[in-house]
Amino acid sequence: MMLHLVLGVAIVAGAAWGAAALWFQSPYRGRARAALPAAWLALAAAALSGQVLGHSFPAWLFGALLLALIAWWTLGVRASNDRQWMPEVARQTQGSIEGDIVTLRNVRDFDWRSRTDYDIRWETRTYDLTRLASVDLALSYWGRPAVAHAMVSFGFDDGQYVVFSVEIRRKLHDVFSEIGGFFRQYELAVLASTEEDSLRVRTNVRGEEGYLYRVHMPEGAARKLFLSYVETATRLVAKPRFYNTLTGNCTTIVYRLADEIVPGLPLDYRLLLSGYLPEYLYRLDALEGADSPEAYRQAGHYTQRARATSDAAEFSRNIRRGVPGISQTPDQDASALPTAGARSSSM
Repeated sequence: MMLHLVLGVAIVAGAAWGAAALWFQSPYRGRARAALPAAWLALAAAALSGQVLGHSFPAWLFGALLLALIAWWTLGVRASNDRQWMPEVARQTQGSIEGDIVTLRNVRDFDWRSRTDYDIRWETRTYDLTRLASVDLALSYWGRPAVAHAMVSFGFDDGQYVVFSVEIRRKLHDVFSEIGGFFRQYELAVLASTEEDSLRVRTNVRGEEGYLYRVHMPEGAARKLFLSYVETATRLVAKPRFYNTLTGNCTTIVYRLADEIVPGLPLDYRLLLSGYLPEYLYRLDALEGADSPEAYRQAGHYTQRARATSDAAEFSRNIRRGVPGISQTPDQDASALPTAGARSSSM
């Protein structure tokens, strides 16, 4: 009896996994896309029926085909950089390092007017690591308080900022699916961009809510983190990999890079529920200038300041007005732009 129960559970699990894999990796679109998953589920139903009626052959057949499917999945579904990509991820950032000087190629600096109307600009920029002055975490929310896109912005004392973002590299006509992210539907990219591009497009064009946090790191750690991003981005050009909703996303990759620099960082559920990263950073004493995560969140909410800024040259300065841990000049304190509409501190 127990054996039959175990086999039944295994068939159901294999049916669900296999149907999802065939759906997300199907070469077909429209109604034809459902043909292979439907056939797979029909075979699973036959296997379950055979179990109930005491016939083991359908279950053995299903098991053999499941092993074949797993083998195809493991050996045949490979990440690639050679696809028709969405314009915003059409290129990959890569860098070269000579002493303290880092040259980044394919830094994105799009001028966004709407989701479909924008000027395409890919630039080569040079950064002097001896002038690296700050590290900021930017979180962008689009609905649920537990889920946010995490980006890291590095600031230099010559006024430059460069944002590193772990991105889903979407193909033309792709529609994002969190479930699809478990089934090798998307490749992964580490993209460098300007703040006027990657931060502004989220608040001013996509209607997301943006929050900024100044992160204080041990001496030398910011430099190592910057170089880790450069090396990871460059490695993906030569060896592509898949995005994974659980193990290879914007937050878990930030953690892996940081753990290489400060070993032994504690694992925490907030590394998966990225909307709660401020509480994690507060626990690590990486935030300064406010006495609670709620206070950081309230003051670091920059959406209205971003939308009120029409001059791109003022964008980086304006979104930092009033952010805890960032030194404010007298003119910033006197002319701080509104922060109305901040999220509830219950996030």
